[in-house]
Amino acid sequence: MALTDSNPIPLHSVAPEFQLKNVVTDQWISLPKQNEFKATVIMFICNHCPYVIHVNPELIRLANDYIPKGVHFIAISSNDVTHYPDDSPELMLVQAKQLNYPFPYCYDESQEVARAYDAACTPDFYVFNAELKLAYHGRLDASRPGNDLPLNGADIRHALDALLLNEAPSEIQYPSMGCNIKWKK
Repeated sequence: MALTDSNPIPLHSVAPEFQLKNVVTDQWISLPKQNEFKATVIMFICNHCPYVIHVNPELIRLANDYIPKGVHFIAISSNDVTHYPDDSPELMLVQAKQLNYPFPYCYDESQEVARAYDAACTPDFYVFNAELKLAYHGRLDASRPGNDLPLNGADIRHALDALLLNEAPSEIQYPSMGCNIKWKK
């Protein structure tokens, strides 16, 4: 497992469009329209990464807390399943059902969406405002496997709370850290 930081992305960048299949419903998912939601959280995750496994409980709490407030969540797995079969769509479906993900879990087979977002690691979080401009890109919180810091989603919660108050989140943002995305050769 290679420890990788998220790539720096300029704030106010416009969210790239995409269309991916949700492995749970077998329905196509697209980026929402501007002003359809108060904020949109795009999360690059996967099944096997210990950093994602560590944050899964907070991802679910976070989504359950903020979906009723008008925030939309989409999880995307872009890993090469030939070399990482634990991240296959079939096992994504199993995980989504076992953990009761309250958000779509989409498979990016071509890896085009991960490239469009310049995603580097799992987990990698992007928070867009209602106009689909990047307001936050970074870590969930300071917790990591084995560091004993509380898993509370503080960084993303602060960003979402600011957006819900029509304020800009702090520009002091720490990169996410986790397993590198498993790119196809």
